Parts: sequence; structure tokens; C-alpha cells
Amino acid sequence: MKTIRDPVMEALQTVMDPEIPDVSIVELGMVNRVTMNEGHVRVELTPTFVGCPALDMIAQNVKDRLIQEERVNRVEVAFVMSPPWTSDRITPEGREKLKNFGIAPPSEDRVSDCPYCGAKEGEVVNLFGPTACRSVFYCRNCRQPFEGMKTV
Repeated sequence: MKTIRDPVMEALQTVMDPEIPDVSIVELGMVNRVTMNEGHVRVELTPTFVGCPALDMIAQNVKDRLIQEERVNRVEVAFVMSPPWTSDRITPEGREKLKNFGIAPPSEDRVSDCPYCGAKEGEVVNLFGPTACRSVFYCRNCRQPFEGMKTV
């Protein structure tokens, strides 16, 4: 028998990151805690970066999705900074989806493995990519530029 929290977590799995639409907020490790009391759901999210411009959109997407669930009549989304988000929170599925999307998952190495050919022969082009959580790399093997999630 499923608890009431199970459908909520399953629903959150369908809320995708607006900047990386193949990866859910659950797979990115943003969901910190979910509580429910008499139809009121409170979702605590830990942003990947404090200044992320997509936070308002993520909060609205969570509210829009969860209000569709049976027995949910109010949704509250709070962004919490403790414990802080780290790249270790990305699930194995999330790492694979990042790679398939063309973004190298975070790596302990200075340069992430190329998501296209898997080579470790890359170089940093710019530490500041299109968003605060990504850098731009260049693969010397397949000669493709690629983005990579920063290790935090």
C-alpha cells in the first residue's frame, strides 16, 4: 500500500528543470523534504545555485503539478539553503540524463569527460557557461565544445 507521500514524490519526478528539460528536480537532488498535512503539501527545495534565475519557474511548476494530485488542495514551495546542495545529490539517473542531453555530469576531475565521445581529453574554455551551474569545455578528441555541470 502506498502512502500519500508516494504519489507526491512520483508527481515531483515529472517536474523538469526548465534549463535542462530532460532532467527532473528529483534527479537533480533539489527535493529536500516533502510534508503533507490535511491536503496541504509543503515542498522544500534546495537550489543548485542560490542565484538561479529559474527558481520562480520551478516553484510554479511544482505548484501547478502537485495541485492536480488527489487529496492535495494547497501547495507551498520553500527554498532552503541547509543542507546546501552539492553535485553529489544528483542521482545516477540524473547523471545519465545530463550526459544524454549533452551536458557532462559533475566530475572530481578539473575537466569532465566528454558527453559525446567519453574522452578525458578536454580543456576548460570558460568556467562561466550559459548558467551559473555550468562551464564550457572543449574536447580535443572529437573536437566538440560541450557544457558540464560544475562540481560543488
